[in-house]
Amino acid sequence: MQTSRPEEPSIGDLFGRLADDAKTYVRAEADLYKAIALHRVGAARNGAIALVAAVLLLNAALVTLVVSFALGLAPVVGPVLGGLIVFAAVAVISFFLVLYGAGRLKLLGGSEEERKVLAGEKKP
Repeated sequence: MQTSRPEEPSIGDLFGRLADDAKTYVRAEADLYKAIALHRVGAARNGAIALVAAVLLLNAALVTLVVSFALGLAPVVGPVLGGLIVFAAVAVISFFLVLYGAGRLKLLGGSEEERKVLAGEKKP
């Protein structure tokens, strides 16, 4: 009596099944990371809204402070000159902040030391 063995799948069938399993695995991993990202965005959304509201309120407070300085100087030097003095002071502070910020943004391209390290040079 001859026993029949079940037909074994061919190499092509095995590789086809492997490719299908790999696609399924990659889709599941992508869905997992997408779900994690959506969860994190949802959790951080209220925090971002609170930070934007805080920045807007701080801006209003700074405007009030600058106007108060100008009004405080008005009885001493007059309203126009008081406004000009406060404007000049705020403009100088803003100028230095812009210089500092622009210098820090240049670091996005990497510092000189970082470029030397990446180029394989030794530090002096």
